[in-house]
Amino acid sequence: MADQLISTAVHDQLPENYARPETQRPRLHEVVSDAQIPVVDLADPDLAAACATHGFFQVLNHGVPVELMDAMLAVAYDFFRLPPEEKAKLYSDDPAKKMRLSTSFNVRKETVHNWRDYLRLHCHPLEQFVPDWPANPPSFREIVSAYCREVRGLGFRLYAAISASLGLEEEYVKKELGEQEQHMAVNFYPKCPAPDLTFGLPAHTDPNALTILLMDQQVPGLQVLKEGRWIAVNPRPNALVINIGDQLQALSNGRYKSVWHRAVVNADKPRMSVASFLCPCNDVLIGPAAKLVGDGSPAVYRDYTYAEYYSKFWSRNLDQEHCLELFRT
Repeated sequence: MADQLISTAVHDQLPENYARPETQRPRLHEVVSDAQIPVVDLADPDLAAACATHGFFQVLNHGVPVELMDAMLAVAYDFFRLPPEEKAKLYSDDPAKKMRLSTSFNVRKETVHNWRDYLRLHCHPLEQFVPDWPANPPSFREIVSAYCREVRGLGFRLYAAISASLGLEEEYVKKELGEQEQHMAVNFYPKCPAPDLTFGLPAHTDPNALTILLMDQQVPGLQVLKEGRWIAVNPRPNALVINIGDQLQALSNGRYKSVWHRAVVNADKPRMSVASFLCPCNDVLIGPAAKLVGDGSPAVYRDYTYAEYYSKFWSRNLDQEHCLELFRT
């Protein structure tokens, strides 16, 4: 199965099944390169404006040690440098598998692929999932476990700040979403011979509650849609990028936005990103917070379980309409 992975070979030409139709290409010349997404200092967080207007922000003073962030990216690069035959043992195109090395997004359904290989891991509880993680590189399990613990703590601190910014009790979001699952996608975007014809990932929103993204400091590639224009996210030193997922948009009754974002690729350099996803408990009932619903602001979304939502999300193409539209009242 190693031949499914684009990271196992050097490509001088873009294979045909990666080239987007002309109307779906990234139009890189139109991207706004000098705009900024909000920056939030967690020592004194003011999240309301960032969550309502952008749905994305960079966070400083987040408490995750910089050395651990550097180690996480380094071991991710080491993993993707493993010999093809070793990576082939981990390959799967089954979205239900809790640990898999795969490519693109959902190769079973797609007609056009994305220029990305990725390692998908379930991360909570660690003692349940770590034994199934890759054993190579030798430091992989130790470094990734330590990073997962730190990111989970940060996610819960962000939940408290987000709850407070909505006028809710600090524990509200964490309690409403139940025992949180935690997943990770280690995304590797190899050098691409035609970055103007394809995507690392096309426009999408995140189906979970909150995403914490560790970005390669040297090679930008994340872009966020704002008022009809794509904005390049230029990583700040030692910052993490946070984005509001679909479940927080529903919980906030549409006040906070889960916005469209995409990953583009680079002709000169490979790029790595590590996305950590906090996900509601599958059987918990999700809907707008009662305190945010009233005469002047009726419920925008019906109640549903996360299992129902996630099933709908994976049954579609990534860049179809916002999945939350299917749950409007």
